[in-house]
Amino acid sequence: MSLEKPTIVLFDMDGTTVRHINPWLLHVLERLDDIAHKCARFFSKIFNRQIDAPPLVEFRHGKRKKLLVHRAIHKFRRKEVEEIVEPCPGIYAVLDLLQENGVRMGLISNGLGKGYGHDILRKFDLERYFEVTLFREDITRPKPYPDPLLQALKKLKSPPRETDRIWYIGDRNKDVRAALAAEIHLPCDIQPIAYTLNAAIAALEHNLGPEHIIMAWPDLEPRLRKLLKS
Repeated sequence: MSLEKPTIVLFDMDGTTVRHINPWLLHVLERLDDIAHKCARFFSKIFNRQIDAPPLVEFRHGKRKKLLVHRAIHKFRRKEVEEIVEPCPGIYAVLDLLQENGVRMGLISNGLGKGYGHDILRKFDLERYFEVTLFREDITRPKPYPDPLLQALKKLKSPPRETDRIWYIGDRNKDVRAALAAEIHLPCDIQPIAYTLNAAIAALEHNLGPEHIIMAWPDLEPRLRKLLKS
């Protein structure tokens, strides 16, 4: 699968758009998320309920999930977001380049928006880049299910068409898997872009070429600039 010029780019947040000053916190959050996903799959098998494919699942009885563990972590962190995370080096140059070329952008995170994600976007002036943002309380099934990607694309001002080319950039195995799972539900191509080592391993496992792997944003910018001019 060769890398093609994007018309829509979706970004993961933690570890991709911003990085944690203390990587331990990100590791804890990611591990909790992975454990929750494995538990959900285990219980789905026990109760004979298929949960691997869309259609999207709505909130039960119209109520949001409580997400007690996520909320507890953020409630007791006792630090402002700028003491926890910082923008990944080179991310603004990539975002500016995409915006200047009319590429639509969205941001998807398995983390909470209230008290965390929205504060990060405001603090680091990232809101202006994204047409749509989606956080954990906005979705039912998180990545690696494709639901968050499909939901974000559905919220764009105009839905993807056959002529669109979508990139989804993330730093975890589940980001690569979510993009690959979303492809069969879209009228156009969606291409995973693996950011840093964890996602790079997943990209290789799924036979994606080296052009789908980036280790730093400054490495992507010249390649992206060349693609957008083609």
